[in-house]
Amino acid sequence: MTSRLTIRDLAAAEADTLGQLLVRVYSGLDGFPTPAQQPGYYDMLLNIGLFTQKSETRVLVALTREGTLAGGVVYFGDMASYGAGGPATQARNASGIRLLGVEPSLRNMGVGKALTRACIDLARERGHGQVILHTTRPMKVAWGLYERLGFRRSDDLDFDQQGLQVFGFRLILPGA
Repeated sequence: MTSRLTIRDLAAAEADTLGQLLVRVYSGLDGFPTPAQQPGYYDMLLNIGLFTQKSETRVLVALTREGTLAGGVVYFGDMASYGAGGPATQARNASGIRLLGVEPSLRNMGVGKALTRACIDLARERGHGQVILHTTRPMKVAWGLYERLGFRRSDDLDFDQQGLQVFGFRLILPGA
């Protein structure tokens, strides 16, 4: 499927659709906080396009050959803009990935992998030595994907988000 995907920056007209997709994906995770439990988090997802206003931050989308929005992710070239809890915003020589989401009907087609690899490529282009991300236990599919791509647990990046344990991961980029 990945050869049939186009990965590119979010177009402004797609921001609402991507935000709604992310809310649907995250609220559908068994064991993940609901919109009523963490309304600020879901408001952030709905307004995903605002991330494009942050320094060195890009919102990437995956589109099928037919032009269907298959998923999205936020890439941070400057960890000061990362915004998640814990010490990640202090990381140097690092890029970050947040808020990966894939249209449920298009799962198992390589969308999440393609988006993650695009972020890794952007980090390499910047000459960064590592890529940082966070995930939670309810995000089992993403957790497995990240490990298969070479990310390793980094408990120094862990934090608590209103009672939800959030786990840090790091991918060390060779040669950077």
